[in-house]
Amino acid sequence: MFQYVIGDATRPEGKGSKMILHICNDIGGWGRGFVVALSARWKKPEQEYLSWAARGENFALGQVQFVPVEEEITVVNMVAQHDVVAQGGVPPIRYQALQQCLESVAAQAKKENASIHMPRIGSGLAGGDWEKIERLVKQTLVDQGLSVTVYDLP
Repeated sequence: MFQYVIGDATRPEGKGSKMILHICNDIGGWGRGFVVALSARWKKPEQEYLSWAARGENFALGQVQFVPVEEEITVVNMVAQHDVVAQGGVPPIRYQALQQCLESVAAQAKKENASIHMPRIGSGLAGGDWEKIERLVKQTLVDQGLSVTVYDLP
């Protein structure tokens, strides 16, 4: 199932285990975009991401970090953005890295029988093309039998 809803991705709808996905950069920067809403609700995703970036251990494009924040909610920090600004006309999003992240998420979500929740990842500050991102989401998650909800703010 793939659906769009009007709502807040930091307050995922439905029962059972839920994963909230978002894209992070590969330079350890946190503070603009959807992460502001995440940090307002929970401190742990930011703390874990900054610690991960500082350690540098497996901190690279295509890597993911699962951060449990409530009993049935996990925030997934996905490193799929190179730097925070376009370089030579190329936006920060890295589609190959995003695909790798989504494949890792799919495997974990299947193990946990979790539904997936997200804003329109990668199409804001990362500068990505939502149509291309939506295709990746459908190929890597929905086609694997996972339920995905995309949230648009009112």
